[in-house]
Formats: sequence, C-alpha cells, structure tokens
Amino acid sequence: MDRYAPRLACGRGRFTPTRIPYFPEAALPLLADLEHLILVESQAPVTFFGYPDSPSYLLPEACEVVTLAERAEDGTGALEALAEECGAGQAVVLANRPSPGIAPADGPLTAKAIGAVVAAHLPESAVVSDEMISVGGDVLPYLIDAAPHDELPVTGGSIGQGIPVALGAAMACPDRKVVVLQADGSAMYTLQALWTIAREDLDVVTVIFANRRYRILDVEMRRTGAHGYGGRANQMIDIGSPALDWVKLSTGMGVAATRATTVAEFTAQFRRAMAERGAKLIEATID
Repeated sequence: MDRYAPRLACGRGRFTPTRIPYFPEAALPLLADLEHLILVESQAPVTFFGYPDSPSYLLPEACEVVTLAERAEDGTGALEALAEECGAGQAVVLANRPSPGIAPADGPLTAKAIGAVVAAHLPESAVVSDEMISVGGDVLPYLIDAAPHDELPVTGGSIGQGIPVALGAAMACPDRKVVVLQADGSAMYTLQALWTIAREDLDVVTVIFANRRYRILDVEMRRTGAHGYGGRANQMIDIGSPALDWVKLSTGMGVAATRATTVAEFTAQFRRAMAERGAKLIEATID
C-alpha cells in the first residue's frame, strides 16, 4: 500500500511524496542523483516495457541498493524501527506544499478535474484501487493533498486488476470506504467483479474513466516509432464503436450507476457516493 500525505518534515530534511514516473524519460532524471536506495517490500525500479535506445533498469550504476524488508517480512515494522533508530519518530506534517489546484465549479470533465474532486471529498482512511493507466499522471498529484488514505497501485503490466483488488480490499476492511479509479478498457477484462461487489453488499465506489479508447496502447505503439499506423490497427484500440454504456453494464450487474459529463455533475455524484454506504459506479466521460 502507498500511504499518501502532505509534505513531511523529518529532522532537517523535507520530503514530498513522489511516484516514479511511468515513462523512462521522466523517471531517469528523477533518479539520476541517487546514491543509496532502501527497498521495503519492493524491488529496484524498472520500466513496464522495453523501449528502443532506453535502459529498462532505472537506477544509476553507482547507486547502492539495500533491502530493509523483503516482501514476506514486516515492512511497516522495519520502517518504524528505522525511524526510531534515526531519531525521526516525531515527523511533522506540513500543509504548505504547493497544491496542483482545485477543480472549477463546472465545465467539461477532465482527468485533472476528477483528481481535484476526488482529493477534496475522499474520506480519511479510504482505500483507493488505482488502474487509471494513461490518465494516472493527471490524477495522482491531487491525491497527495487528499485526506490520509491507502492506495493499491496498478502492478507492472497487468490488465483488469482495479475492480477485483477493490473487492478484496472491501472484504478485508468492511468499515472503510473503497474507491476504484479505473480505465474503461481494462475494466472490461474483469467486469464480473461488479456482480460480486453487489452480491456481497460491499462499500465500493467505482469511477470509470471513459475515453472510449485503449489510450495507453496508442501511446505505447507510437513510442516504438510506429507513427502513422494503419486504419485497421487504429480500429483495434478504439472501443467507442459501439460505445460502452457503463450505466447499463453496471446496473445489469446489480450496482447502481450514474454518468457524469461535466465537472458539476461529477462533483455532485462523487460527493453523494462518499456520503452514502454501498456499491456505486460513476461513468466519467472524458476526452
């Protein structure tokens, strides 16, 4: 789980939580000056895919990698012990980190607007299951300013984990609100998980980012140098003909659903979903 909070001050240093970027062009400079990396229930960072003329291993050669806790060990306990050993147990939370902004009152719905709305209304101790894929970079900066919550991020190269992971989180933590931030294409791989959520009466709110396209495949194809690919290839990553109707798909599985096409509609629907218990889905139509 990734615990998000505002900027932390620990001793004389300050830390702003930052996720390693998806693409190596942004990740490599972020990590370029690292001399030491401590791993907690994780492994050294690599890219999702191999790219022409780009390394897959993201750390500089001289970086020393130390494993504090393996995946099967108690990472939280290890971090607490390390903080105590370093005298950093009294970290101070600062609220002066520059904010990425707030959503406008209304207007066309965008991924950034969704991020701002979710951050503003997410309840404390919520669990967020993240399979946003191509729009994640627009949403995640806002979540740093949300109430403290746990995030279950998409794992490398998987497709369709968002809703089933949320289902498991809700079964394990029935007293916590679970929110799924889910791309529409990958959601189609595990649509049946909505039925189980309804059957078990779980408190899960699913937000579908409906752009009617396997956008990440579009991006990845172009990154290989395949610019100007043919109409048939383009059709294969288009899921807008016929358009998926997530309101009907969701209600057919027993989960109440609404559709938002503007910021005002999404704000009202998400706020209401956070205030009420039960399974709900919001189809957020974005470009």
